[in-house]
Amino acid sequence: MYKLVIFDLDGTLVDSLTDLAIAVNQGLLKAGLSTHEVEAYKRFVGNGRDKLIDRAMGEARDNTELRTIVKAEFDSYYALHCNDNTRAYSGCAEMLRGLNDSGVMTAVLSNKPDEFVDEILTRIYPEHQFTLAWGRKPIFTEKPNPESLHAMLSQLGVGRGECLYIGDSDVDVYTAKNAGVDMLGVSWGFRGAEELASAGAPKVVDEANEILEYVNEH
Repeated sequence: MYKLVIFDLDGTLVDSLTDLAIAVNQGLLKAGLSTHEVEAYKRFVGNGRDKLIDRAMGEARDNTELRTIVKAEFDSYYALHCNDNTRAYSGCAEMLRGLNDSGVMTAVLSNKPDEFVDEILTRIYPEHQFTLAWGRKPIFTEKPNPESLHAMLSQLGVGRGECLYIGDSDVDVYTAKNAGVDMLGVSWGFRGAEELASAGAPKVVDEANEILEYVNEH
């Protein structure tokens, strides 16, 4: 049986797309650039804040002055509004409780800046205690580089074969592959089942309770 389940955050445990889109759009407006519809941000997220901003800025990303404005405005706005519209995905609270009842540790590993992760989890899952919850830390390269995942396993004393990693995008598939751990994809996130399958996800689930069933079977 798995000792540890590590979750991606955005698009996996929380639907944060609207708040991310609004915050980046605030930065784009401040810099005098065109904004995007919320749906467009499904293709922009996944590789951390810097890539998110670069993709939203398009060709203007090479303008250092404008990029500084967008990033600063994003940081200040998102710090105040990261939970305005962010919500849990259906069934995830119950799934997390089931893992806890089964004695399985749960953790979060996100490319989102570390300072936002605990704030979001505390509000969205107030009754659940994650063993570890890490966002993007300067000492690690962002996912799909596996070094942060390996550091998490080392800190918890968990072997690669005792860990299941769960996420919603190709970045998550590659993270698990690079780290040498098992992986499940979730179809309800930002990228969908087709991208996960194309990236090589061994299995994609459509409902949160399927995660609990899978873990209990392994």
